Amino acid sequence: MKRIRQTATRKAHNHYYAKTARNAVRDLRAMTEKAAAEQMLPKVSSMLDKLAKRNIIHRNKAANLKSGLAVRINKMA
Repeated sequence: MKRIRQTATRKAHNHYYAKTARNAVRDLRAMTEKAAAEQMLPKVSSMLDKLAKRNIIHRNKAANLKSGLAVRINKMA
């Protein structure tokens, strides 16, 4: 029973942080100003790295997201 409670607590905790990161990535993708996007990129990258470090998302997924965001920002005019 304790294991079930712990799992439910961890799942809720992990889900919150993963959802927060997804929203941050979505907000960054929606940006149209290059300066603002460049300022937000390190914060989002850090968030993704922390999730990968704690095994909430896979490290390759974090790397792919960070790379895609960097390419997208560099293409902005």
